[in-house]
Amino acid sequence: MRKKQQYKGFSLTEVLLAVATLAVGMIFISGTFLTGIHFSTIATERTIAAIVADEAFAKIRLYGVNPADPNLAANQLKRFEVLNPIAPDEFAYPSTKRLAEKQYYWSALCRPVQSDPTNRLVQVTVFVGRKVGSGTMYPGGAARPIPVPVDVSVVVGAGNENKLAITAPAEQTFINGGSTIIDNRTGLIYRVLQRSADAPDTIVLDRPWQGTVADSVWVVPPPVGGGKYPCVAVYQKVIVF
Repeated sequence: MRKKQQYKGFSLTEVLLAVATLAVGMIFISGTFLTGIHFSTIATERTIAAIVADEAFAKIRLYGVNPADPNLAANQLKRFEVLNPIAPDEFAYPSTKRLAEKQYYWSALCRPVQSDPTNRLVQVTVFVGRKVGSGTMYPGGAARPIPVPVDVSVVVGAGNENKLAITAPAEQTFINGGSTIIDNRTGLIYRVLQRSADAPDTIVLDRPWQGTVADSVWVVPPPVGGGKYPCVAVYQKVIVF
């Protein structure tokens, strides 16, 4: 009499455990993949921003700034286009494409290093921004991302050395965590870490504010109606004109 041959296999529980383990692994891998794409995009944009900034500094040197211009003052920043109006197309990148096809824009703020009009050193801060969308408008009616002044005041008290208060309620949405701001008086660059949780008009900086007075800071605000922060990077040089 022959013995009946028995076959062993996986139980339903074992199969479900295997599928669950595989699913968790795939979720982890997909998350890592998306994170890699995110950081790769950031690295690519910053590389492009450096190229755009180099072109911007070259154009600023080419078109020039008059250090004796009465609009220039050592304790305040002025837009380059106010000091030397040039064609709007000059602020877009790449230079070889039509304006509608360009993806990046630059703008610049200038201030003399010293109040002496014979000193020809000018501090130039270049903002590089990305094109967010066709027909997008920015505060002040601008068609491209440009820095605007935002009124601020120093938050007094111990532990508040790296905090500023935005004084105009309408401008509170201009500055958010991740924004880069420039002190109007000194031209110093600060990074905004976050909006204060207990005071929505207060921003927290990456380092203590230099000085006891603040009147305004410059920042590239998001588009009207909200949207992705358009500023990719900020660069600064001192140029002899």
